[in-house]
Amino acid sequence: MKKILFAILSISFLQVSCSSSSEKEGREDESNVTMDDFPETIDVPMNPSPADNSMNSLDWDGTYRGTLPCADCEGIETELTLNQDGTYSYKTNYLGKNDALEEEYTGKFSWDKEGRSIQLDGLKGSPGKYQVGENQIWHLDQDGNRISGNLADLYILKKQ
Repeated sequence: MKKILFAILSISFLQVSCSSSSEKEGREDESNVTMDDFPETIDVPMNPSPADNSMNSLDWDGTYRGTLPCADCEGIETELTLNQDGTYSYKTNYLGKNDALEEEYTGKFSWDKEGRSIQLDGLKGSPGKYQVGENQIWHLDQDGNRISGNLADLYILKKQ
């Protein structure tokens, strides 16, 4: 009986020791991976596809409203309607002035070459540049950049 038990233990020991060495050999093969096994460069397109812009990807037409900051009044109530045919209607109301100044402009707008921002043509006294986002647009400065700082959130018009 002891001989049979000894034989079984010996066979088990041999199996464990053989499988351990083959696992170690597999790990050694993995550790021999060098940088030469990988490509030097990966081609990544620098420009997104033309479909990945506000003009083509978003439901941008509609009416946007908000109150923009004003230096000498309580705010400029603003409504901008963008139409699919490339026309706009722009209404402003200067709040808190005795002789409230309401203005309305209509005209055409154009997209920038990236299809992210629009320029309202024919506006007086305003750069008329907006970056179009999902259900909102950002009023841009005269250089076409988003306004930053503490008041940045006040330069957003929300889609109605």
